[in-house]
Amino acid sequence: MTIPSLHHGPSDHRDSLATSLSASYAGVVAFLTVANEGSFSRAAERLGIGRSAVSRSVQKLEAQLGARLLSRTTRSTSTTREGEQFYENCRPGVEKLLQALEDMRDLRDGPPQGMLKISASLGFGRKVVAPLLADFRKEYPAVGLELSLEDRAVDLAAERIDVAFRDGRLEDSQVVAKRLIPMQLLVCASPDYALRRGLPTTVDELDDHACINQRLPNGRLQPWEFRVDGRSQSLTPSGNIVVNDPSLATQAVLDGQGLAQLAAYQVCEELHAGRLVTCLNALAPDDRGHYLCYLSRHQLPKRIRVFIDFMSDRIRAMDVDCTMMGLNASATRARPVGMEARADATA
Repeated sequence: MTIPSLHHGPSDHRDSLATSLSASYAGVVAFLTVANEGSFSRAAERLGIGRSAVSRSVQKLEAQLGARLLSRTTRSTSTTREGEQFYENCRPGVEKLLQALEDMRDLRDGPPQGMLKISASLGFGRKVVAPLLADFRKEYPAVGLELSLEDRAVDLAAERIDVAFRDGRLEDSQVVAKRLIPMQLLVCASPDYALRRGLPTTVDELDDHACINQRLPNGRLQPWEFRVDGRSQSLTPSGNIVVNDPSLATQAVLDGQGLAQLAAYQVCEELHAGRLVTCLNALAPDDRGHYLCYLSRHQLPKRIRVFIDFMSDRIRAMDVDCTMMGLNASATRARPVGMEARADATA
């Protein structure tokens, strides 16, 4: 003999709820439309379905509720007392549903609006992204912005991030990654340091210099990246200064405390102004970039589309490409300075 179970788990409840909703939804819509129009025929025209389909949906709903909702005669259709009560109870929910649909149409077809959650690394966020947000807001005042700066790898889906700016090499195939500009890594020094200590001409010579390292969110020191004889090479030189913020590393270099490998966007102004010089430029890695990332190309909200286009155009127009005259001039200044310093030390 089979003993029926007296207990129903959460999944049983969810299944019955889903079945109930799917079975009654069409009937509720049909009933409300008939009640509003006062006619099955006009309700059918409004819904774009046959009169018999409307009638069947209402009959199934009445059977499910165990109550007659509509009085039908050959000349008219009206709600019963039960139908009137059911109509009043359902109307607020249906109005909210219709408003939700209308709001979605506005988001799709109207001006961009709503909140936008953005993530970026500390350095790139402060130096590049944040200064552009005021102009974006002027152009799209109905879009609210939340910017979070951190160097850890964020989960766009789990943390509900609309757009993330990422640096380096991307390994996450789950996101759409739009490359904005190349990411150049430059070994920088102040002219004063170059005069006092000279500059390295090979990677091995870094051990003879004061190096400024950066601490990653995972606790490890960030390795310095190079491309030697066509192969990638990474190392972490010894140093007496460790910071966890690129701007602090840049300031330490400007203060003449040593060498640091920095992203070009952080130091382009200083290079153009002659406040910094570079070395080991021929060994700089060439396989990195600054990326704008989001989850899907499909049905992208307008606020995200306009933000992607705006930031792509503005960042690509910025003068942060130090492979041009600024870097070459700095590199040219760096070599004789280093050579002069060595000659003085030898003498």
